[in-house]
Amino acid sequence: MPYKFLYSIAFCIVFAGCGSIATKPAQPPRDHAEPAPLAATPQHTEALLQAIMALDTDYRYGGRSLANGFDCSGLVAHVFKTAWGIELPHNSRAQSEYGTQIDSDELRPGDLVFYNTLNRPYSHVGIYLGQGKFIHAPRSGARVRIESLRTHYWVRRFDGARRIYPPTERL
Repeated sequence: MPYKFLYSIAFCIVFAGCGSIATKPAQPPRDHAEPAPLAATPQHTEALLQAIMALDTDYRYGGRSLANGFDCSGLVAHVFKTAWGIELPHNSRAQSEYGTQIDSDELRPGDLVFYNTLNRPYSHVGIYLGQGKFIHAPRSGARVRIESLRTHYWVRRFDGARRIYPPTERL
């Protein structure tokens, strides 16, 4: 757990350096140029920082706090409640109905990414961090961690993505 502070510092240095965050599609790269970097708003930076602060927290089915652990939807609900005061349901399928549906090549840091991991759509959720990475609470016996969207496992199970806007930012 002492690494959370170091992760937070590293996150701030990497993502605050020039005020922008590069994005990459969730699917394997296509034959077109990379999108231009998108500026991270202070609201998005706060949400991403809350997610990073949860790194290395134990997985716990039904969990929704740093003290007791997280499951995937509990992590997402905690991040958006803490950062923006938005109450999301504690259920990945229900979370998949919030916000605006986006294509994988439109991903920005803070977007939700959904996967079919239990032979049912939208059974897993994570938060896109940028640069082809997402943070999630994977399963029992594991801890909150960062992974690549581009691994074969996640590419095969990708169900879609949603963008949730901070209360001060709308379409």
